[in-house]
Formats: sequence, C-alpha cells, structure tokens
Amino acid sequence: MLSFASLAALVFGYLLGSIPFGLVLTKIAGGPDLRTIGSGNIGATNVLRTGRKDLAAGTLLLDGLKGTIAILVALYWGPYAGIAAALGAFLGHLYPVWLNFRGGKGVATFLGCLLGLYWPAALFFALVWLASAYLTRYSSLSAILAAALSPLAVFYAGHVDEALLLSGLALLLIYKHGENISRLVAGTESKIGNKA
Repeated sequence: MLSFASLAALVFGYLLGSIPFGLVLTKIAGGPDLRTIGSGNIGATNVLRTGRKDLAAGTLLLDGLKGTIAILVALYWGPYAGIAAALGAFLGHLYPVWLNFRGGKGVATFLGCLLGLYWPAALFFALVWLASAYLTRYSSLSAILAAALSPLAVFYAGHVDEALLLSGLALLLIYKHGENISRLVAGTESKIGNKA
C-alpha cells in the first residue's frame, strides 16, 4: 500500500519534473519554440540546435536538478518517498501535463535521479557516456548504454529498491529513444559534432 508520504513525494516529484526548462529558457531568451525546430524535443540537445550553448547547458543542469532536488526533499519523509519522488520527477519530464504529455527523453533527469539516489552511480553513468561517446560519436547510443548499465552499479552496491526503480526508468528512456534507435540501425543517426 502506498503511504501518504510516498504519494505526496510522487506528486511533488511529478510537478517539479514537469517544468519544461528548455522551453522556458529559450522563450525568456527570445528564441524559437523548441517544439517547432529540430527534433521538436524540449531537452538540452534540441536547445543546442538553436545555437545557444549557454541555454543548452542551463537546460541540462536544470533538467538534472529536477530529479535530484525532488529526491533530496522527499528523503526527509522517508527512503521510499525518495524513490517515489524520483519516479514522479522522471515521469513529469517525459510526460508533462502542461505540454499535453509530450516531454523530453529523460537523460538529464535520469542522471539527476542517480545523483539523488546513489551519487556514485551518477559518476558511473558519466564515465560510460564519455567512453561510449568517444568511441562511437553517438550521443543517443551513449545515453542508452549509460542508462542501461547504471542500475547494475546501484544493484551491485546493495541498493536493490533503487536499482529496480532505475531499471524501469532506463526502459522508459530507451523507449523514448525509439526513433534514435531506428536511425542507429539504419546508419542515419547524427554523430556528435555534426549538424542534425
């Protein structure tokens, strides 16, 4: 049975996670509506397509912090509340109610959740991403590999409940990268440094 604290944390996490920082930052800066350019995604990669590296970096940071802050606040209500907040923040980013449930792919928020639940796994994620990006030059593939492997690091450290949650989040992240996977298979996915 879901406790009141966990339910409150889930809702809190969702509301925080559903803030579309990429959209907000580009609008404040007078840029285009992200949903009308590039992939139409609200995340940092699409913000980068506007030519504003500063806004892309800000989006990456804030989208990550959504997960971290939701968890750190909710942990005051109990360990399972922290897990519920992570789920809420991730779902909020992927399916924000304010944008007709059309959000981002969740890479930064996933990393933020790792940071909040078990911070060494965030370092592991970053190392896997960097190694894969260096070897393949594919950002999407690197994100998928890092997300898929990170729950194993958390499980190995003995955090079973967190690892189970993160496994579910990783599957959602992979699902949201369906178009990228199709392009990877077809050999048409854009590499890091190439214009998309």
